Amino acid sequence: MKHHALQQYDYHVWANRKMFNRLNELPKDVYVKEIQSVFPSIAEVLVHMYVADNVWLGVIRGDSFEEISAAAGRSTEEVKGKCIEEIEKAYSELAEKYKTYLEEKENLDESISPEHPKFGRLNTRISELIQHVVNHGTYHRGNITAMLRQLGYAGPPTDYILYLYEQQGNI
Repeated sequence: MKHHALQQYDYHVWANRKMFNRLNELPKDVYVKEIQSVFPSIAEVLVHMYVADNVWLGVIRGDSFEEISAAAGRSTEEVKGKCIEEIEKAYSELAEKYKTYLEEKENLDESISPEHPKFGRLNTRISELIQHVVNHGTYHRGNITAMLRQLGYAGPPTDYILYLYEQQGNI
């Protein structure tokens, strides 16, 4: 049986893919249209999610705060202002990095203690940080869905239960 953390991450990738599929169905300007919302545009939400996912991969791998900060800057530059196809490709490549790391890691319940300059040391497990990545993505996919509704479009259904049904071939 798949480790729960791997399944959770697979769900995260699945839900992101559903969101990109929906965005690709809509007029191109929807992605960059500025609106009064949580973020100024859907593009900005996707940049934020991408950068955060990069940051957490660095934390999970045990990178230093300096390495993670530098990677955050690079990942922002990598996707900021890019078209939806380019950012979708970047998400796909990042998902492969996660999957490679997670599949090679023997113990996803391994304890780690990342240190943040402001918040201090956090005693946690890799699996808990994966859950954070998934929760963060769910939250911001919800932001995108709300923004799409503001713009007159429906968002895609990305509930975890739909992922489970699809994995069993029921959908």
